[in-house]
Amino acid sequence: MLKRKKRKCRVGIVLRDKSDKTRHVSVERTHRHSFYGRVLRTKKKFLVHDEKNISRIGDVVEIMESRSFSKTKKWVLVRIINKMLPI
Repeated sequence: MLKRKKRKCRVGIVLRDKSDKTRHVSVERTHRHSFYGRVLRTKKKFLVHDEKNISRIGDVVEIMESRSFSKTKKWVLVRIINKMLPI
């Protein structure tokens, strides 16, 4: 029996929720420059599948790598860590 590899998990902020069942999530990570040693922040956007349309802009969410839903959508929403308060 083949074992499945451990899936990647990330925590990010929802940037866009206009599309049906799709969210744009920004994930920020910090790393050191290999030569200069300065701490750098890099952001990357992921298209995330949200089956129940429960997340909104500003929510902090956990996403997990999954099968491909489309050409660019390869992540799925696991849970909402922190909800953004409505104004």
